[in-house]
Amino acid sequence: MRAPLSWLRELVDIPADQDVDEVAGRLVRAGLEIEDIETVGEVTGPLVVGQVVEFHDEPQSNGKTIRWCQVNVGEEHGGVRGIVCGASNFAVNDFVVAALPGTILPGGFEIAARKTYGHVSDGMLCSSRELGLGEESDGIITLDAAAEIGSDALSALGGGETVFDLAVTPDRGYCFSLRGIARELAISYETALKDPAAKSLPESLQADRAVIDDTTAADHLLVLEVEGLDASAPSPEWMRQRLTHLGMRPISLIVDITNYVML
Repeated sequence: MRAPLSWLRELVDIPADQDVDEVAGRLVRAGLEIEDIETVGEVTGPLVVGQVVEFHDEPQSNGKTIRWCQVNVGEEHGGVRGIVCGASNFAVNDFVVAALPGTILPGGFEIAARKTYGHVSDGMLCSSRELGLGEESDGIITLDAAAEIGSDALSALGGGETVFDLAVTPDRGYCFSLRGIARELAISYETALKDPAAKSLPESLQADRAVIDDTTAADHLLVLEVEGLDASAPSPEWMRQRLTHLGMRPISLIVDITNYVML
């Protein structure tokens, strides 16, 4: 079971002076075995939010089509830069993640301005896989419209996140959820758990009741209708990244919401 530290901090008031090793010690003393402590998306250098100003599709002799893009990365980072990109899953005005020259990606891959496909590419537009944030490589990352041009993209993506990889024993089955792990930390720190399941249910519903034949298995069934949900819409980036941190592959909005709630 994987547990991101930032998520645990949302559920438990862990003192700010408690570093990763101290939190890990609390988990071990609670009876949880830590197999690994991973830092997801270790990137150094200018990885920033950019906005696509324009691009031109340019077919190549090898059958591949590249895009020669003009990307605004903010005045403090040189304004509009020309970047060659092989992906096609973005449009003009989309917000993207730009690794500028001097950025070092996971694996020690350093970004530099270089000539390719007849242009000098002044950076790279990144996918989740290239940043070590997931396995998807079909296209680059596109961000929510609330992203700020020139801001640190890594923090917006949840990069640099510390994730505990825990071995959960059969007697601690409740720790196959963030809620269960957080409960153990809350006990250790002698503080309240911000229980995500502590929600009030409607007292009554104006709807047809379901018939339950075996009330020993379930004494009531609550059915709610969700309106206005666009199943074809993409999952929000923060949810996709959290699922990725927990070792799950984002699939679609409905599936991702279901998996997120179960975690």
